[in-house]
Amino acid sequence: MRVNETASKSAAAVERARAAGRKALIAYLPAGYPDKQTSIDAAIAAARNGADIIEIGIPYSDPVMDGAVIQAATTQALANGFHVADVFDIVAAVTTATDAAVLVMTYWNPVLRMGVDDFSRRLAGAGGAGLITPDLIPDEAAEWFAASDKYGLDRVFLVAPSSTPERVAMTVEATRGFVYAVSIMGVTGARAKVSSAAEAVVAAAHAAAAPRVCVGLGVSRPEHVREIAAYADGVIVGTALVAALRDGGVPAVGALTAELAGGFDQVGAGR
Repeated sequence: MRVNETASKSAAAVERARAAGRKALIAYLPAGYPDKQTSIDAAIAAARNGADIIEIGIPYSDPVMDGAVIQAATTQALANGFHVADVFDIVAAVTTATDAAVLVMTYWNPVLRMGVDDFSRRLAGAGGAGLITPDLIPDEAAEWFAASDKYGLDRVFLVAPSSTPERVAMTVEATRGFVYAVSIMGVTGARAKVSSAAEAVVAAAHAAAAPRVCVGLGVSRPEHVREIAAYADGVIVGTALVAALRDGGVPAVGALTAELAGGFDQVGAGR
């Protein structure tokens, strides 16, 4: 039986975008980069310039999914003294200042180290919507299922071009909020064009009855947004925004978010 989504903050954000005749824009930024306050300011700037959902990434020492730009940013955040507990202050600051749903993207080990229940309780207390967990699969997520149900948090799992129909069905069933469709086999990073596999991944998840599927990895330009919005329910941008923050600070993040949000202008609300 599919999980209850009546209280899902990220689902509500995607549906608000749909009701407005567009698809959701989801902005990823690392916690604590280049410092804690700037990461807060950048996330707020993204939310105020068109991002419906903010992903706050927890810096981790072994980021197997992250490309060079995000790895460099998270390495700097760790070197500057970022602690996992700082993410709750960041989430609280962004949720207080904006209407965006705020998800935390994290590898599973930091959650385990703090304790799944304690982490979930603190995230909910900060106003967070839930977690995106790139290295956790539903088969191994019993403790997360219990904690996310207890505290009303979204659990966003990933599907990829390599996912079997059985795996896609299991992931859709376990997810609350939206299914994260990985457009390529590889790590994050801005690319000249979006993988042609993305549309097939989204179609597979929709066929498994996923009500919301959002595409990430390789999205960096307004034309990418338009292309993906033709078949997905949301578009996830990370590396391009991190590079903008690195090169131009918070104003550059706001400007790029607004430019990317403009990519929806020629796309209707339907799939």
